[in-house]
Amino acid sequence: MAEQGGEDRVTDGAAGERGARGQAMYRKVAADLGREIGDGRYDSGGRLPTEGELAERYGVSRGTVRQAMALLRTEGLIASRRGTRRVVIGVPRPQSFGELLSFTRWARSTGEEPGGLIVATDTRLADPTERAQLRLPEGAEVHQVRRLRTLSGRPVMLERTVYPSAVGELLAGLPSDTVSYTVALEDSGVLFADAQHTIDLCRADDEDARLLGCRPGDPLLRERRVSTDPTGTPIEWSDDRYLPETVAFTVHSSAASGSLARRPAGDT
Repeated sequence: MAEQGGEDRVTDGAAGERGARGQAMYRKVAADLGREIGDGRYDSGGRLPTEGELAERYGVSRGTVRQAMALLRTEGLIASRRGTRRVVIGVPRPQSFGELLSFTRWARSTGEEPGGLIVATDTRLADPTERAQLRLPEGAEVHQVRRLRTLSGRPVMLERTVYPSAVGELLAGLPSDTVSYTVALEDSGVLFADAQHTIDLCRADDEDARLLGCRPGDPLLRERRVSTDPTGTPIEWSDDRYLPETVAFTVHSSAASGSLARRPAGDT
């Protein structure tokens, strides 16, 4: 009986090892395929290898392959129908931190020509919201810039950005036709290390309506952003308001990571 029990224990242990290996393998298969999709090996609408081909490639069962496919579906990378091979869904190209931070870099990455028309600049005392976002003491001054942003000549966004006075002094001397303030600040030694984005809906005020060509009260997509340097010190606080159907933001999340991407509206 003791020997039989020992064999049972060995058998149970082996089964546990096989189960653990199967669990690890389906994640490896999914990770490998996800990386290949991201690298462009399969075009949008392209078909992945069959279950049999993948099972042979990795030396696993078809059940393990199906688990990997299920994980890729939950991550929004593939779609499938009964009786057909899995099809790759068009996924937005991952964007760099710099592209998401800078309207100019992002626009050029999509083949658009960015533009910026200065509406107003001023130096004044920070209001309570600005002091909180930029972590400034009461009585501190800020430099505000309001700009109408365009894509290939089309108005798409009104940008209201507030900078601490030290950063604002760097901007004050820039030419009026400077397209990217972010790049100009980086060239001056200001390092952007982190940004927090808040995206919601707001209603157009009179200035929004006049510059964007909409009506007061019309809905606008709003992105508010706080950017900080490597020490965690705030560099800018921005309130950007986009016309509807001009841009969209896509959030991809999984158990391992998450990412935010901006794209022209209508892109799939």
